Amino acid sequence: MMNFDFGNGPVPAHQHINGGGWVADTATVSPTAYVGPEAKVFDRAWVYNKAKVFDRAWVYNKARVFGEARVYGTSVVCGEARVFGAAEVFDEAWVYDKAEVYDNARVFGAASIYCQARIYGKAWVSGMISVSGDSKIKE
Repeated sequence: MMNFDFGNGPVPAHQHINGGGWVADTATVSPTAYVGPEAKVFDRAWVYNKAKVFDRAWVYNKARVFGEARVYGTSVVCGEARVFGAAEVFDEAWVYDKAEVYDNARVFGAASIYCQARIYGKAWVSGMISVSGDSKIKE
């Protein structure tokens, strides 16, 4: 065990067995998930099943990434957000609060999904757009 600074001072952490990324000891990452060498999972976040977090992406607070979801680039999933199924969050996108991205949905560019917004089906949300409130986007 080592201490690693996720931005608010050093906390007990370890490198994930599958990918070598940093995981705070307070977070839960299953051995079947992948956390790339520059990715970070901390606070009370969960990454499990065959989910992948890589590049310089962060998953934290009480966020959950699971199924075959992928979070990458410099994207962030935090708060109580959920990314699951075969969904992808990438580039500089943010998914936070209690938002959900699932099925085969994609959130990318500088998009922000928050509050209780839902992006699902085959929907793509990109660019500098924000989706919030109780919005639902499905294709």
